Amino acid sequence: MIELLKILVKLQDLELGGEKAREAGSLKTAFRAKIPPPILLHYDRLMTRGKKGITAVRNQTCTGCHMHLPINVIMTLMRGTDIQLCDNCGRYLYLPEGEGMPAPAPAPKAKAPVKPRKKKAAAKSS
Repeated sequence: MIELLKILVKLQDLELGGEKAREAGSLKTAFRAKIPPPILLHYDRLMTRGKKGITAVRNQTCTGCHMHLPINVIMTLMRGTDIQLCDNCGRYLYLPEGEGMPAPAPAPKAKAPVKPRKKKAAAKSS
């Protein structure tokens, strides 16, 4: 699955490249042949709307729509077992090379527990 995402990124780079894209027509055709038709259809639909078809995930956020992604989406991308779509914008998601989960924030220091005070016995009045 990771290889498929890399091909989608390369295809998008070629298609958004302008002048260079015209020269690389055969390369685009080769990339398109490697992508399954349902994925390519969704990708093309996004591109015709003027959106990028695939976008990176940084700091657990889709860089296409800037929405925070659920942790299960990030974990699936890290494992490389399945292709993921952003629930908000519908773009395909990928993790850039060398990016993974950010380090967890340090836990706040716990204060020392407060010992409960003993109640004083009430003075008896007679």
